[in-house]
Amino acid sequence: MKTLIAEDDFTSRIFLQEVLKKYGTVHVAVNGREAVDAAVAALDAGQPYDLICMDVMMPEMDGHEALKQIRKSEEARGIMFFRGTTVLMTTALDHMHDIMRAFYGLCDGYLPKPISKGQVLEKLREFDLIEAPAPASR
Repeated sequence: MKTLIAEDDFTSRIFLQEVLKKYGTVHVAVNGREAVDAAVAALDAGQPYDLICMDVMMPEMDGHEALKQIRKSEEARGIMFFRGTTVLMTTALDHMHDIMRAFYGLCDGYLPKPISKGQVLEKLREFDLIEAPAPASR
């Protein structure tokens, strides 16, 4: 799994890197502009990200605008959002308005901070990006 973490908070970046590095390559962007540039470059190389963890509140360009631009780039290449990169919004904003705005922007999931490793892994299983653990034998 190829992942991009778009997060301006150092602690949150490190946490997500530690959780996700077990599952494949992890790249980091510290603002929305870098996230868009990285996602577009990956699309241009024919190796798009499987997952983008996108913070909403970032400098230079917020996560909502970055998501909008990434989806436009996918659409320009004939990729429909439901076949594009899986985008998980991670943010301290947990009001219904913020959640609905993220989904309106075509994100695939939303996790309000603070997030736990279990929550991230649950979302990855929900998105079929990783397998569920095998049941314990008796």
